[in-house]
Amino acid sequence: MGDAGHSGARSVLEGTFALLAAMERLGQAGVTRLAAESGLPKATAHRLLQQLADLGAVERHQQGQYRMGPRMFRLGQAWQPYPGLGAATRAPLRRLASATGATVTVAVLSEGRTLIAHASPGELDERMPVRAGAVFPWATAAGKLLVAEARPNGLFGPLPSGWRWEAAAIQERGIAFDRQELMEGVSCVAAPVHGARGRPVAAVCALVDPDGPLERFSEAVRQAGCAIGAGLRAARSAERNRA
Repeated sequence: MGDAGHSGARSVLEGTFALLAAMERLGQAGVTRLAAESGLPKATAHRLLQQLADLGAVERHQQGQYRMGPRMFRLGQAWQPYPGLGAATRAPLRRLASATGATVTVAVLSEGRTLIAHASPGELDERMPVRAGAVFPWATAAGKLLVAEARPNGLFGPLPSGWRWEAAAIQERGIAFDRQELMEGVSCVAAPVHGARGRPVAAVCALVDPDGPLERFSEAVRQAGCAIGAGLRAARSAERNRA
C-alpha cells in the first residue's frame, strides 16, 4: 500500500513537470496541445492545469490558453547555481557592461549545456538578446571555458576534433573565445568565476561585435570574473564567521 501511494504521488509529480516542461517549450497553448506535448491524457492534463492555475503556477487566458504564472516566476528567481552568485554578480556585470558596451552574462554548465544564470543587456542586445534562463549548446565561450576545467562526460556528446589542444590553450590563458560560432555577427569572450575552493563555478562572458581583436576585451572580462569570485569568497567567509 505504501509503495503504491508513493508510486501514485510520483506519477502525479512527473505528469505535472511534464506539463510545465511542455509549457516552457511552447510558451502558451491550449489543453489539447499541452496534453499531446507532455504525453498525458487530455483529461489528466486539464485536471492538473486547473490545480496549477488555482496555485498561481500557471495562468488561464482567453480561448483556453495556459502559460506560466507568477508563482513559477517567483520560485525561479530563488534558484541559484552556486550560493551567493546572484548578489556577487550584480555590480561587476553592470561595470563590465558599462565599460565595454557588451551584453554580459554569467553562465554555468547544466545537463551538458550552457545555462545563462544572470544577464545585463548591451549594444548587441537587439541582434542577440540573451536573458537569464536561456540555454545554449555547451560549445559557447563560457561553456568551453568551463568544460576545459571540468572532466567531460557523455553529457557533452562527442568532443570536437582538436578539443584537447583548444582546452589546453584555454587553461593556459584563462580565457575562452567564441568567434561567431554561435551566431554570425556576434563573438564572445569568457573568463572563469572561481568559488570558495578555487575551482571555476561559473563563467562571465561578454558578447561583442566581432570587428577587431577579441583579445581587447580579455582583461575587462577577467577582472569581472575575479570581482565576482572575490564576492563569493567574502560571502562564504562572512557566513562562517556568523556560524
